[in-house]
Amino acid sequence: MGRSSTSGEKTRSRVRRADRLGGGEGVGEGGSGTGGDSRDAEGGNAPASGGSSGSGRRAEGHRRGGSAGARGRSSRRAPKSGKRRVLRWSASVLAVLILGTGGAGYLYYERLNSNIKKEDLTLGDKQMADHKANAAGQTPLNILLIGSDARDSEANQKLGGAKETFGGTPLADVQMLLHLSADRSNLSVISMPRDTMLKMPKCTAPDGKVYPASTRDVQTNESLGRGGPGCTVATWYELTGIRIDHFMMIDFAGVVSMADAIGGVPVCVDANIHSRSADGKGSGLKLEKGTTSIKGEQALQWLRTRYGFEDNTDLGRAKAQHQYMNSMVRQLRKGTKLTDPAKLMNLAEAATEALTVDKGLDTVKKLYDLAEEFKKVPTKRITMSTMPNVYGTGVNSGRVYPKAGDAEQLFRMVRDDVPLDGKASKRKKPEEPKDPSAPVGEIAVSVRNGTATDALGPASGRAGEVADQLKNAGFGRAGVDSGNVTGVARTGILYPSADLEGDAQAVAKALGVPLSQVKRSTDVSGISLAVGADWREDGAYPVSEGTEKTPESAGALNGEDDGACMKVNPNYTW
Repeated sequence: MGRSSTSGEKTRSRVRRADRLGGGEGVGEGGSGTGGDSRDAEGGNAPASGGSSGSGRRAEGHRRGGSAGARGRSSRRAPKSGKRRVLRWSASVLAVLILGTGGAGYLYYERLNSNIKKEDLTLGDKQMADHKANAAGQTPLNILLIGSDARDSEANQKLGGAKETFGGTPLADVQMLLHLSADRSNLSVISMPRDTMLKMPKCTAPDGKVYPASTRDVQTNESLGRGGPGCTVATWYELTGIRIDHFMMIDFAGVVSMADAIGGVPVCVDANIHSRSADGKGSGLKLEKGTTSIKGEQALQWLRTRYGFEDNTDLGRAKAQHQYMNSMVRQLRKGTKLTDPAKLMNLAEAATEALTVDKGLDTVKKLYDLAEEFKKVPTKRITMSTMPNVYGTGVNSGRVYPKAGDAEQLFRMVRDDVPLDGKASKRKKPEEPKDPSAPVGEIAVSVRNGTATDALGPASGRAGEVADQLKNAGFGRAGVDSGNVTGVARTGILYPSADLEGDAQAVAKALGVPLSQVKRSTDVSGISLAVGADWREDGAYPVSEGTEKTPESAGALNGEDDGACMKVNPNYTW
C-alpha cells in the first residue's frame, strides 16, 4: 500500500542483513536455529517450569477478517510460530528511535512518505474525551505503540514466519502507551502484557464489517484482528479512559536492521545466564554476570528472552525490554551513534516500510515534528512501567487481569498528567464552590454499587451500607440506585451543574472521599455517588497512601537508571 518503486530491492537487502544477524529460521525464540521453546507462541504469563508455561487457549477464537482483508486464522498457533517472539521488542525499538534520534535529518526525505501505511485512529463507537489543558493552556500527548505479528510480506516470512500464517489475522503482541506531559517535562510509558484479559468494545472495520463488543473476557492482543489497530486503540480507551492521540504500529521487517544500525547497547544481569534448557527451551542468550554491550543477534536474544529472567514469564521479559530501551536512549543521546549517513538512510527505509500510523501522522515531516516533541524530555524524566496485574485462575491461570486499585491508580495518573517519577509540581487544591452547600438534610444523593471488577462480581450490599453512613451523618435524603451496577475502579461523586457543586463536595467531605474525585458530568441529573472497587468493604473510605504515587506493582524504571540489572533465574545459570 503506497510502497515506493524500489521497496522490493530494499526489502531483499534488508532481509540479507537480517540473516547475518541471526534471521531466517533462527530469529525467534523457538526457531530451529536456536532449538528454542515452541510453546512460547501460545503460553500465558504464568511462571513456566518444566513441561508447561500456561494454557495456550485463547478466551475467544479469532474471527475471520481483520485489517486489510486479512484471511482468518486461529489465534492458537502451531508450535513453530513461537518465532514471532522477536516482535516482543519491535515497538520498543520504535519508541527508542522516537526518544533518541529526534533531530536526524533523514526524516526530511519526502520519498519515504510512500513507505508509510495509514489507517483510522479508532474503530470504536465512543468518542474519546478531550485533554484537559494545564494553566499555561498546554495539553499532553498520548501515543499507542503496537507491535504486530503480521506475516503479510516476504520480508516478515524471512524473519521467522511460518508459511501457513501468511496474510492471517494479526495479533497485537506488544502494546505500549507513551504519555508526553503537557509541559513536555516528562514521559511515562505503560506496557500492557499481551495476555491481559478484558472486555473489548464494538469495532467497525474500514470495510464496514462490525465486530460486536465481547460478552466475556478476551486477550488484549486479539484486538488487532478486529478490524485493525483502531480497535486496539478503542480497547485501550475502554479500559483506561485515557485519550489516545496517535498510534504507531510496527512489524518484523526492518526491526533487525534498526537494532544493528544503532550499535551496542549496555545491559546487565546479576548472574551468568544461558537461556537454554535440556529440553530446548530458551532464546540461546549467553552472558556473563555484569554489564555487556550487545547488538545484532545477541540483542535479539536479549529482547526475546523469557526463560532465564526472573520467573520465566512475559513479565520478566517486559522488564528486560524496558532496561534495553532506557539504555539505548542513553546511548543515542550521547551522540555517538547513527552518524553514518548510509546507516541513517538504511534505518529510515527500514523504519518507514515497517510502519503503519494513524492518518494524523501520515508523513515523515509529522513524524519528525513528533520526535522533536519527545526530544525535549530529559532522560532522567523518562519512566517505564507495566500495568499492575494479577494472575487469573482456572482456565485463565496463564493470563493476567488488571490489578484492582493499582491499575486504575496508574491510569488516573496518566489521565491527570501526573508524572510517574514522583516529581509532580504542587497542585492547587480544588477551589471552594461559589454556591455554598444546602443543609445536609436537604441534599438528595443517589448511591450505587460499582464495586464489580473484571475478576470479581459486585460486593453485596455496598450501596446500602454507604447510604446508611450518609444518613448517620445527617443526609436523610440519601438513597440506593439498584438499577446500575456498572463497575468503576475508583469511588467518585458526580453532579450535573455548578449550583450543586457545593452539595457534592459536602457529600465527599462527610465520607472522607478526596475532593479531586468529585466531578461535574452531564451524564447525571442529580448528585450520584458510585462506590468503586477501591471500597469493597464496610467502614471508612480507604484513602490511598498517595494519590500521586506510582504503585509499586507497576515496576517503574527511571530512564537514567544505569544500575538496573536483570535477575537471572537459578535454573538458567552456568
